[in-house]
Amino acid sequence: MSTTRRQFIKTAAAGSAAAATVSGLPFEAPVIAQDTLPKLRLASIGVGGSRGRYNRGGQIAREAAKFAEMIAVCDVDDRHTEEFNQTFGGKLAKYRDYREMLEKEKPQVVTIGTPDHWHVPIAIAALRSGADVYCEKPLTLTIDEGKQIRAVVEETGRVFQVGTQQRSSKSLFLMAIAMVHTGRLGENVNAYVAIGGAPGDGPFETTDAPDDLDWNLWVGPAPDAEYCEERRKMFRWYFEYSGGKMTDWGAHHIDIAQWALAPGEDGPTRIKGTGQFPKSVPSDLDWAAFLDGDISLPNAFNTATKFSIDLKYDNGSLISVNDHYKREADNVDFPNGILFEGDKGRIFVNRGKLEGSPVNSLTDSDKAELNDYIVELCKGKKPGSHMGNFFECIGDRGKPISDVWSHHRTMTSCHLCNIALMTGRELTWDPKQEVFVGDDDANKLLGRKSRDFSTVG
Repeated sequence: MSTTRRQFIKTAAAGSAAAATVSGLPFEAPVIAQDTLPKLRLASIGVGGSRGRYNRGGQIAREAAKFAEMIAVCDVDDRHTEEFNQTFGGKLAKYRDYREMLEKEKPQVVTIGTPDHWHVPIAIAALRSGADVYCEKPLTLTIDEGKQIRAVVEETGRVFQVGTQQRSSKSLFLMAIAMVHTGRLGENVNAYVAIGGAPGDGPFETTDAPDDLDWNLWVGPAPDAEYCEERRKMFRWYFEYSGGKMTDWGAHHIDIAQWALAPGEDGPTRIKGTGQFPKSVPSDLDWAAFLDGDISLPNAFNTATKFSIDLKYDNGSLISVNDHYKREADNVDFPNGILFEGDKGRIFVNRGKLEGSPVNSLTDSDKAELNDYIVELCKGKKPGSHMGNFFECIGDRGKPISDVWSHHRTMTSCHLCNIALMTGRELTWDPKQEVFVGDDDANKLLGRKSRDFSTVG
């Protein structure tokens, strides 16, 4: 067993006397009582609605409202703003521009559920306004953005939670991590991850934007673009606004795999793989020029549709990231989930199940021990509610289970996968310096130009 995993087990054992023990599988625990916290002033930015596709922003806002007093809503789509306002009796202050809302309302807590390319600019503004922040995943568009938001969290000292709920409210994943850390799969554990492919449709026709949608503000820091329904609703498949499946499901499953296999590592050091992009992406594309907005592609999806990428760590671990994982020799075939495999056995986990011989052989005593360990994984707080964990940390000023440091590390690995596909070659990464070793072209992809949105809106 590696030194890092021994350290984790030692920590768990030291804290087990104070931890809550639940003998069942999966582990679930009560969340904090709502009346134990003061009623904080809450505002939500980016809430989704009937005209969109992704409505997670509205969901997290309503969850947060169980712990705080909702006072304001901000969305560039007036229809969505009004729909959300009506769920609160029409009493909320309404805004299109988050900057105006932060200045006038001065909320103590902010939730962010905008398209991905807006996450970091808005989060930085909210943190510097004095608010504690819950931001949906994926937090970052680039590795450099991760450095920026990490620095601002350290600068402001605010509580910052990222919406990777598998870290606290999806107990099967926590049990899988605990089993790996406590040696139940033996040594030399690797992970095989499947996160699904992405569509490659397009080009699409452009149209006029609805009158009650501020398209210029929606685009914000991204390169200027004409409006079309697919670009707005399906932004995850445009590199201008997101990173495809790599930063969508990858933000969840790569996170869990790294937490299990390399808890003491700063990140992978070697990245190698193959993949496919939609037909609208030429094989000789200058990716740095495109992402900077200096050249354009047809109005079509442009993130990877298929891929198989290996992330290798200095502790010997391997995480294989795939759109679909199949290994005929062992009768392994799955489109979404994580297979952990060591010299003592293997387990498979996704949001619906945790299975494998090591799971079946767990005794009640084993389950109790693992549940104690899970509480330690969650920094001494009982899992069960991701939003509850955020507000509990607001109360005690502790670090939430999905803090900016762990999520920047996860998103770095997601971005590394995309950069490996863009460059088409094996990459060597220095996770401490956060640069590619001897590869100037790859280092150009660590960040990108931002359109000046100071006067947008």
